[in-house]
Amino acid sequence: MTVKATLRLALSALIRNKARSLLTMLGIVIGVAAVIVTVAIGVGARTSVQQSISSLGSNLIVVQPGSVTQTGARTGFGGASSLTPDDGLAIAKLPGVAAVSPTVSVRTQVVAGDNNWQTTITGVAPTYTFIRSWAIASGRLFNENEVASAAKIAVLGQTVAGQLFPDGSSPIGQTIIIKGAPFTVIGTLVALGQSGLGQDQDDIVLIPYTSAMERLTGLSTVNTLMVSAGDSAQIDPVTQSVTQLLETRHRIVPPQTDDFQVRNLQAIAQTASQTGTVMELLLAGVAAVSLLVGGIGIMNIMLVSVTERTREIGLRMSVGARAATILRQFLAESIVLSTIGGLIGVVAGAIGTVAVALLTHWPTAIPLQWVLASVAFSAMVGIFFGYYPARQAAALNPIEALRFE
Repeated sequence: MTVKATLRLALSALIRNKARSLLTMLGIVIGVAAVIVTVAIGVGARTSVQQSISSLGSNLIVVQPGSVTQTGARTGFGGASSLTPDDGLAIAKLPGVAAVSPTVSVRTQVVAGDNNWQTTITGVAPTYTFIRSWAIASGRLFNENEVASAAKIAVLGQTVAGQLFPDGSSPIGQTIIIKGAPFTVIGTLVALGQSGLGQDQDDIVLIPYTSAMERLTGLSTVNTLMVSAGDSAQIDPVTQSVTQLLETRHRIVPPQTDDFQVRNLQAIAQTASQTGTVMELLLAGVAAVSLLVGGIGIMNIMLVSVTERTREIGLRMSVGARAATILRQFLAESIVLSTIGGLIGVVAGAIGTVAVALLTHWPTAIPLQWVLASVAFSAMVGIFFGYYPARQAAALNPIEALRFE
């Protein structure tokens, strides 16, 4: 008997018992749909974490103040900054460094006309938006000449722009007051939304770092130095080069402790990716248990089918059907049952994924390899759990099968 004829017989046998076939497939449908939905949620969550990390900067390396000792007292990490803009200029000349920006942050009140808002004022270099991959929505960013002259100009985040100019008017060209000093708004930033830690990234005002140092802090040091490596492969070499350069510039020799910290997000990204993969596999494994339950259901139904069709099997054997042909027929029925259930489960899983995304606003993504793996696994379940009933049918004695009531 050809494969086509075997499949045709299998389908006709399943169609004769539509209700039973549908109920048998239900376990496979639920199992595959559960795998698709859980994997989609896991992949979406991992992608969201990776995007949150990458949104912090392009191949970002952050240099922060370390621990310094003053009159015998150690300040702890970040207690006192010894980082200067000149350190940033020196770092910018290192091989593999794409851009550097000093940052000076102050939390204070900003006033525009009758409106005011407390926000974070961040003094940066023009390279800041490149490092953060942050586009300008309107207007422009300040240039190097304006940084050198400590110009009183500002670029607003969308949250600040909305609070200071609630009537929707353009803030470009308007004057805002920061710690008693008038600053002219020359641009606004594209909205980024919340960070991975839930912080509003748009609640910010960017000004030249020289203006922040002269007019807001009065210090000659900066809070951090943000460094962008040329590509991800250069992050570790650049991190080592920055560490060596700053140790030389700050005259630090062993066993002295560095008065700075050089950190990158690569380790965090790798950890997040590995954690997401483990969770994705764990969720899929839990969902796969229902596939096994569905497979057991198929085996039970196929055993019942063998019992019901014992006389049919005996009749076919008596007219020349071989045991291998009987085995293939029942095995084909099991495979068709599980494969159709798998395909329906994929559709149900896709619908469930869309529903989860719409109802919970949770990011989701369905990898094609998991769809193919789910259908293949459901077919394997049909083979595994269908073989024993098929073998039972093929092993029947034709004479005893014909006598079966």
